[in-house]
Amino acid sequence: MKINTVALIGAGAVGAYFIMGLAKPLGDNFCVVAEGSRKKRLEDDGLSINGEHYDLNVRTPEEAHGIDLLLIATKYSGLHGALDEIRRTADDHTIIISLLNGVDSEEIVAQVIPERQILNSFMVIASMRDDRNIYFDPKVTVGMKFGDKHTLEKTEACVAVEEFFRDKACHAQFMPDIMAGEWKKFARNISLNLPQAIVGVGIAAYNDSQHLMAYSLALENEVRAVAAAYGYSFGPVPRPNHGYRKASRYSTLQDLDAKRHTEIDMFCGVLMQKAAVKNIPVPCAQMTYHIIKTLEEKNDGKFGYTEDEIM
Repeated sequence: MKINTVALIGAGAVGAYFIMGLAKPLGDNFCVVAEGSRKKRLEDDGLSINGEHYDLNVRTPEEAHGIDLLLIATKYSGLHGALDEIRRTADDHTIIISLLNGVDSEEIVAQVIPERQILNSFMVIASMRDDRNIYFDPKVTVGMKFGDKHTLEKTEACVAVEEFFRDKACHAQFMPDIMAGEWKKFARNISLNLPQAIVGVGIAAYNDSQHLMAYSLALENEVRAVAAAYGYSFGPVPRPNHGYRKASRYSTLQDLDAKRHTEIDMFCGVLMQKAAVKNIPVPCAQMTYHIIKTLEEKNDGKFGYTEDEIM
């Protein structure tokens, strides 16, 4: 098994990391999958990544069909809508890797792709998006961790992915216990991403406020309890974040700042669903979910009352 051709669905902040690393060395053997108006927009506009413009080789699912490796980097809210594109792009030899945060995107992709073709993964990446410009901090961007959830060993597909990325500017590292890694990243996102977004401050606040840290640890412990119920355990989420700028803002706060909807459904929403199956209470996650949903409503203008309005 050897990877020669790669396609990407989703050209956002995470997808741009792979565009940066693969577009030039692979040439026509790398493409972004899109159709309709989105295809035209990506072809016309391209992307600016770390200050450099990239023209994109954009193909429809039918034109990209049969590639060796398909990377999925949609927003969580767009994943279900992309399932038909995923199905039409892959064939029975294509390796599928979902790059989304969370712990259930592979389960969603498995609705249209046999599970044997899917590798689990998570990203360790520091990025910011400003309009069409995407920036990465190379000092703290590790790249992709991947593995097969059914075994601690390297499968043939894992070896192929490892070999493919060995000489690329975007990095990929095999992780034997990939599910424990995914759940630890899930805990990190929920416990560090979300409290910061609610308070609206830089990440140094976790070091400077015992109250914010207590909130963060409570969320981490809820994720840990749910993970344990599914058979996964992981060490403490690292704190503080050495090497990060004190004013750094994780993705959820960046979304709220830009008045975009967040990925709270992928974080607390999924945790609440998985907790309910195991009858595990997650009160902090539930409250966090409702607060961030309220902040989204605020950004949508739902509470734009005037001074003279009466209830």
